[in-house]
Amino acid sequence: MIHRFVALGDSFTEGVGDSDPTAPNGVRGWADRAAEQLARHQPGLSYANLAIRGRLARQVLSEQLAPALAMRPDLVTLYAGGNDLLRPRIDIDALADSYDAAVAELAATGATVLLFTGVDGVNDPLFRRLRGRTAIYNEHVRLIAARHGALLVDMWSMRALRDRRLWSPDRIHLNAHGHTLIAAAVLDTLGVEHDISPRPPAQAEAPRRGQDLRWAREHAVPWLGRRLRGRSSGDGLTPKRPRLEPLADDTTR
Repeated sequence: MIHRFVALGDSFTEGVGDSDPTAPNGVRGWADRAAEQLARHQPGLSYANLAIRGRLARQVLSEQLAPALAMRPDLVTLYAGGNDLLRPRIDIDALADSYDAAVAELAATGATVLLFTGVDGVNDPLFRRLRGRTAIYNEHVRLIAARHGALLVDMWSMRALRDRRLWSPDRIHLNAHGHTLIAAAVLDTLGVEHDISPRPPAQAEAPRRGQDLRWAREHAVPWLGRRLRGRSSGDGLTPKRPRLEPLADDTTR
């Protein structure tokens, strides 16, 4: 039985792209959706989400690992490194070494640990260029999961995630449809029954001339601007659920 669920990571786990003005930090996300389903099987389930958007892997591990260990979770999910893969330079082997050490600590507590591979961006002109480094990262994650007996959600093999209709306009974050699909995949990997039924999104508009230019102006340029100024989208934010607490009575959403 899962009594204490702690989620660690960056914007993917915080839930960015799945907007909900009633939720902490204004986002819901796959982790919240999965926690709601888990609570139906285990009333009183306590859930913490320490993820903050924009965090690099070293920041996720340095800021979130110790608090998570102190909570003595039965289930802990971890995804970090996506923001590192977007940087011009990255030492994937060094990242994997620190990841491996963190997973070893989590697994040593007896908690169920669940990891994720990165998504295959083959259908996007920008992210197609990152396939090589993402594939290397994924191989490290698969080895780490096998070494420590962690569960794995292999997003690389989820072909549905290649559908742009599952992504928000910034092309980096999943939208509500995408987060729902990941929540179902997490619960399936845990072997937990659920009633999440990812619905296919509405038909996407046909690509229009100038679409990439608009994306660059509205999303890419601001992102590059933050990088040049040494800023992050997560600056000033705190974790949406910093403490283990039971879910509010909203699990019927």
